[in-house]
Amino acid sequence: MDLSNLKPAEGSVKNQGKRIGRGQGSGKGGTATRGHKGAKSRSGYSKKVGFEGGQMPLQRRVPKFGFTNINRVEYQGINLDTLQQLADDKKIGDTVDFETLFTNGLIGKNDLVKILGRGELKAKLKVSAHKFTASAKAAIEAAGGEAVTL
Repeated sequence: MDLSNLKPAEGSVKNQGKRIGRGQGSGKGGTATRGHKGAKSRSGYSKKVGFEGGQMPLQRRVPKFGFTNINRVEYQGINLDTLQQLADDKKIGDTVDFETLFTNGLIGKNDLVKILGRGELKAKLKVSAHKFTASAKAAIEAAGGEAVTL
């Protein structure tokens, strides 16, 4: 082995491809494979998302209505039958708080919790949540538990 037959390992060097815009002698000079004129031939060109070639875009053709209330508070609802199922499966003890709901995958770490009244609750539970419906609160207290608002 000497300097005349050195070469890099197979697959270690990628072919850089054609060098465009490097003069007429290269065969790829002039328009540099961009065609002639128009926005796409210019440097700095970028197509808008949803651009339809000048046709009125879909997001402008479709009528808009309503509004989004930026002060709306979203609660993650959990029904009584879900709590009863957790109690039957021995996944919760006698208290249900944010941590137990989170560890059982019913809520996310930033969610607000509202207990809803679907189903019936037989287990005696101390339930802590941000909100309760009237029927849920009544059912929890009827089963001998207590509803604690966070």
